[in-house]
Amino acid sequence: MSNDLSNHRKTYKKQELLEKNCPENPMELFQQWFYEIEENNSNQESNAMTISTVGLDGFPKNRVVLLKKFSWEGFIFYTNYNSEKGKAITENPNVCLSFFWHSLERQIIIKGKAEKIAENLSDGYFESRPDGSKLGAWASNQSEIVASKEVLDSSLASFEKKYQHKEIPRPKHWGGYIVKPISVEFWQGRPNRMHDRIRYKLQENFEWKIERLAP
Repeated sequence: MSNDLSNHRKTYKKQELLEKNCPENPMELFQQWFYEIEENNSNQESNAMTISTVGLDGFPKNRVVLLKKFSWEGFIFYTNYNSEKGKAITENPNVCLSFFWHSLERQIIIKGKAEKIAENLSDGYFESRPDGSKLGAWASNQSEIVASKEVLDSSLASFEKKYQHKEIPRPKHWGGYIVKPISVEFWQGRPNRMHDRIRYKLQENFEWKIERLAP
């Protein structure tokens, strides 16, 4: 099989990113960009982000998860702590998050350390989930090999029966992580591949250093 994609090109020219428009803290710029993508493209999952971890086998792995909260402290998502990504984070908490918002020709790349959030915060978010999602957290041993889809369906049915007309508690193996950034790069597409790349790096005094990178 051979597919030549050399002619797949797009010209980026919608906006630009200049240092004079960059606030001192990257979370302010993230919030601004996030609100702009929400306003410009309501059909896109604006909170979909790629998280990269280094697995127990030594290989990096990317997958898409959903950002559920961001604050001055960092970025929060939820998952099964016993999943492949959860085990990878336990072994090596250094992760990378990335957003690609094609409608605004923007990327954001975040390096940071992931750590579990407080149990009461995970409890609060779990309570807000639909019952089907709550039951799925119990029924699926995420990333484990299963014999068939029927096995999963049977597991879900058993938990539906167990918690029928009952409150569904949060499994202890399911909860949130917060990624506390040490580097945040904002990428704005520009003509002739001369893209704007502005990187914030956290310094020892907890202030952010702003740098422009060559495209």
